Amino acid sequence: MSVQQIITDKLNHAFEPLHLEVINESNRHHVPPNSETHFKVVVVSDKFSDQRLLARHRLINQALADELANGVHALSINAYTQPEWQALDKVPKTPNCKG
Repeated sequence: MSVQQIITDKLNHAFEPLHLEVINESNRHHVPPNSETHFKVVVVSDKFSDQRLLARHRLINQALADELANGVHALSINAYTQPEWQALDKVPKTPNCKG
């Protein structure tokens, strides 16, 4: 199973998202072709209600602790409640690789 699919499965299980995107952005970095080391996630979940941004990030990092400890080098997190998602124009772009 790919790392991208494992991340998708774990986030679906942990957050029962209304919307989920798991985007492999490894090709934007200095890694070998077909790498799975840099990801962007967009998670919209009612479980983020009454949670500050830092708490949301901690929950996602906790859900993906094994992947972050074993090969995933970078994780861009965009975590929203449904009202925040509906009010959003677009998801922020991930910064370009500086290394």
